[in-house]
Amino acid sequence: MPMTDPRELFLHELGDILYAERQILKRLPKLAKEAGDDRLRDGFRKHEGETREQVRNLEQAFELLGESVSAEQCPGIDGIIEEHDEFVQEEKPRAGVRDLFLTGSALRVEHYEIAAYTSLVSQAQAMKERDVARLLRENLRQEKAMAREVERLGKELGREVVGSAA
Repeated sequence: MPMTDPRELFLHELGDILYAERQILKRLPKLAKEAGDDRLRDGFRKHEGETREQVRNLEQAFELLGESVSAEQCPGIDGIIEEHDEFVQEEKPRAGVRDLFLTGSALRVEHYEIAAYTSLVSQAQAMKERDVARLLRENLRQEKAMAREVERLGKELGREVVGSAA
């Protein structure tokens, strides 16, 4: 049956990002262990706490909408995770190169989340769901801040890794 109701789409996309955030939350401890750089490891650990908060915000959004919390499998985040796993397994990068790859992977995740939250905030506002929009805006704010931090760290690591390879 075709989807015709914008609210159905909104709930589907809300479930999609909930699934993504839960998958990310499961992966962050592994990424922290993979990181060779202390700043990168600390960033993954910090983001774990933020991601827990983001999951709670999404669950609360479902509740505010009078809906049961329901995650939808997200092929987008699954693909990013699969790309990471294949690269690390097949290429077996040395520590500095692995850290550069991890920052790139993290940035891909952040931009995926930013796109999802930007769309969801717009939809929540159009539906006049102000409290839901507020929760989603908070998640979006955190994702944008993390993306800036990952970009900054990626530039630093890039200079350090390239400089040490010369």
